[in-house]
Amino acid sequence: MPGLVSCDGPFWLTQGVAQTLGVNLTDAMASGVLDRRRYLEMVQRCEACACRRFCTSWMGSQDGRATAAPEYCGNRD
Repeated sequence: MPGLVSCDGPFWLTQGVAQTLGVNLTDAMASGVLDRRRYLEMVQRCEACACRRFCTSWMGSQDGRATAAPEYCGNRD
């Protein structure tokens, strides 16, 4: 089916990084701030990122809420 992402890892990493930044992507979609296309693009950027193996360590190293995604993150904007 077009538009589906088959990789669970990038989905959960995208969710985790967003949560570390204090952003709830589910709420953002429900309120209309984030649409399905943009969400899919975020997960696809994560899936294509050569540095995603560092994200779990980055999330674990944050004390409280992070103020910005890592420099290497394709979803930093």
